[in-house]
Amino acid sequence: MTNRMSEQAHPSAGGRIELVDLGRGIALLAMFVYHFAYDLSYFRLIRVDVVSDPAWRAFARLIAGSFLVIVGFSLVLATRKGFDRGAYLRRLALVACAAILVTSATWFALPDIFIFFGILHHIALASVLALPFLFLPTAVIAIAAAVVFALPFILGHDLFTQDWLAFLGFGPWPLTADFVPLFPWFGCVLAGMVLARLVLPTARESGWARWRAGSAPARLIVLGGRNSLFVYLVHQPLFIGALFLFMQATGQMAGPKLPDAEAAPFLAACQRSCTGTGTPKEICERVCSCSMDGLKQADLWVKALADALSPAETERAREIGLACARRP
Repeated sequence: MTNRMSEQAHPSAGGRIELVDLGRGIALLAMFVYHFAYDLSYFRLIRVDVVSDPAWRAFARLIAGSFLVIVGFSLVLATRKGFDRGAYLRRLALVACAAILVTSATWFALPDIFIFFGILHHIALASVLALPFLFLPTAVIAIAAAVVFALPFILGHDLFTQDWLAFLGFGPWPLTADFVPLFPWFGCVLAGMVLARLVLPTARESGWARWRAGSAPARLIVLGGRNSLFVYLVHQPLFIGALFLFMQATGQMAGPKLPDAEAAPFLAACQRSCTGTGTPKEICERVCSCSMDGLKQADLWVKALADALSPAETERAREIGLACARRP
């Protein structure tokens, strides 16, 4: 998901290791499947709620993890023969600028769920944080990866609850269209570095390092992997534009998704409670809809409907509601 975060490789005579590009290209194809399903769900062209469906959520996490593992792998790959500061800074600037572009675009298009720390933001920050690990033993990197993976489960979600620290991943899950917090996801980057340390020493003698795409589909996937930042930035506008054309051609109306049947009682009760405090109906509708989406993203929706939230989960649900109420 980063443009050329698969840096130059030298398995034999200075060529690239195309299997890395192929892996990134396959991850892009998986991302296309998820994002297109997400768009279909958002516009209610399919019945599945992709945001809250456990299988789709697991699929999305697998995709994000694969990209971040490749980021760590590629960072080691790029520095095998020395650290090229100019090339590194150029790649970092490209990713950082793309992250800012994504935030700006979603701020105007999706103000209630704009992306403030998505996959590109994570890659930019992780690319900086991972630099010191290049000079550490592989075992130390592996231990650090395990710690990063474990910390959110050890510390829980009661630390660093301020909004500006949400990117760390220790507070309540914010309402945003794409969120890849530092913890535990930075562990995937470190894991990719460990993987590279283990397999790259055999690259010169191994057939996998000399593999080249032969068929047209494989070459196309490799090309996408080499230019993944560009592909990432353009694919969603293309998907949404195509869906708008389809809906216009078929006479369907585009707009926010309607509430599920199971959500109607929740929204009705929430809005009654909210308007009972004297809050205008329009604001209550927005806050309740926001709270419903937040509960789904936090994997609390099913328990909330069944009134089976634990005390800690109840507090987290309350924090989600407060966060929605504070949104302009």
